[in-house]
Amino acid sequence: MSWFKGFLINLQFFSTIPIPLSLPMDKKHLERAIQTFPILGIVQGAIYAGLLYSLMEWTPFSPLAAAFVLWLATILLTGGIHLDGWIDSSDAFFSYRDQQKRLEIMKDPRTGAFGVLSVIVLLSARFFFLYEIINMIGDATYLLALAIPFLSRTVMGVLLVSVKPAKKEGLGALFKESSSQKTVWIYPVYLLGFVVLLLFNGLYSSLASYLLVAILIVLFLKQKIVEWFGGLTGDSLGASVELTEVLLWMTLWLLHYFAMG
Repeated sequence: MSWFKGFLINLQFFSTIPIPLSLPMDKKHLERAIQTFPILGIVQGAIYAGLLYSLMEWTPFSPLAAAFVLWLATILLTGGIHLDGWIDSSDAFFSYRDQQKRLEIMKDPRTGAFGVLSVIVLLSARFFFLYEIINMIGDATYLLALAIPFLSRTVMGVLLVSVKPAKKEGLGALFKESSSQKTVWIYPVYLLGFVVLLLFNGLYSSLASYLLVAILIVLFLKQKIVEWFGGLTGDSLGASVELTEVLLWMTLWLLHYFAMG
């Protein structure tokens, strides 16, 4: 039961799916929430893949219209919570100030020019990749699209437990205090299921590409988040989700050209 409540906490915090319940926010249930991050990703990915299939098979929409609807869904389903982290982290990073000043900039509710420009680039890149992918869509596309949120939430969980916190308050610190290295013991089980699913469908190059991108992102951000911000914050964690997803959409785009054509 605690696992299910942990999953519902994720839906309340990280999606716009209405959960009209008062859920416990103690250490046990927050740890369960972290352990079900990848399950949240699977649910979100299933929504994206189902929506894409519906648009392509049951509507007369053009690829451009389908890309726009799916692009919009990726924003609306999360309520922009990770985009907010991307914007704040971009403002802080491009200030080229010291770590303490960057943390102060992250806390500032105002959005600077760098935050605006960075989110325009991010969302434009995502729309471009979605449009190109839909123009080359195949049966495997739906499964690989489903896997993107799964891997991005897995990366989020790994970074949460492995990177030291930059401060003692905020959403990131709230989850961090409830976690340890042992919290993500279940992640290899999820990943094994992911590997088997892709291998069963013959997606060998896609599997290798996805795992390589996810591993490189973790290795890169584990070092750079500390270097840039002095440690992990809720904003930098949200930014890591957006970075992971846009790079995986780019990977899927490239796979359609060079491995799935």
